[in-house]
Amino acid sequence: METKDLIKKVRKIEIKTRRLSDHIFSGEYHTSFKGRGMTFSEVRQYQFGDDIRAIDWNVTARYNEPYVKVFEEERELTMMLMVDISGSESFGTKNQLKSEIVTEIAATMAFSATQNNDKIGLILFSDQIELYIPPKKGKSHVLRIIRELIEFQPKSKKTDLSQALKFLSGTQKKKAIVFVISDFMMEDDYEKTLKIAGKKHDLTGIRVYDIREEKMPNIGIVEMEDAETGEIMVVDTSSKQVRLSYEKNYRDKINYFSTLFSKCGSGTVSTRVDESYVTKLLGYFKSRA
Repeated sequence: METKDLIKKVRKIEIKTRRLSDHIFSGEYHTSFKGRGMTFSEVRQYQFGDDIRAIDWNVTARYNEPYVKVFEEERELTMMLMVDISGSESFGTKNQLKSEIVTEIAATMAFSATQNNDKIGLILFSDQIELYIPPKKGKSHVLRIIRELIEFQPKSKKTDLSQALKFLSGTQKKKAIVFVISDFMMEDDYEKTLKIAGKKHDLTGIRVYDIREEKMPNIGIVEMEDAETGEIMVVDTSSKQVRLSYEKNYRDKINYFSTLFSKCGSGTVSTRVDESYVTKLLGYFKSRA
């Protein structure tokens, strides 16, 4: 992409998503995620009803009466955007690719975090870590993230969420707000790594999908290419058994995603490319408040 075209595209996404984050999401984001981090403030004498786990035993021993540690909300949080850039994201039948909606959602989240003076980091993944941008603050940092989301060319078209979650756990030592944005159509088993990451971080899975992925249309015998493997297959879409098998495979993957995230105490949002992701995200934020 030419530099001039890239700047235009970044500017277009900035205008749209910044308006959303400024006027809609910033308040909801702050309400939903404030107070997730806690920092030590002071010690005071123990009062009836205090959590005994907060007792400061050193101070208690010194004064011969119980004292507890007092914590306050840590206003500055860290947001990590984990974005799937595998081959399946380059699909769309409603004038927009999944990858374009993914970019808009990621940009909106980043500007919302900026409004709250939080740090934002980015992990682009396929079946490997394609790019890692450590968390930082500021508009120029967010614009760099948007540029990478638009322009970055992955080395692989496959997907492995488990590897990406393992990388997150290894690099992000401090608790973070993490948005995993993907179609969640991967084949890998990511239960173990999601459980580990979910215990440490505040995780939300945002699923972006296309209407044609839910049901296979009856259009006769056609050639289909697997976006992640490049394999070409001849498929008889007029076969009811073929269509049912396709739909079952789709439902199994989506059920795995929603059930597993819920089991791990993590939130989920699902939005179709031709739907308003604004409505879906606002509903999710309000449910957390």
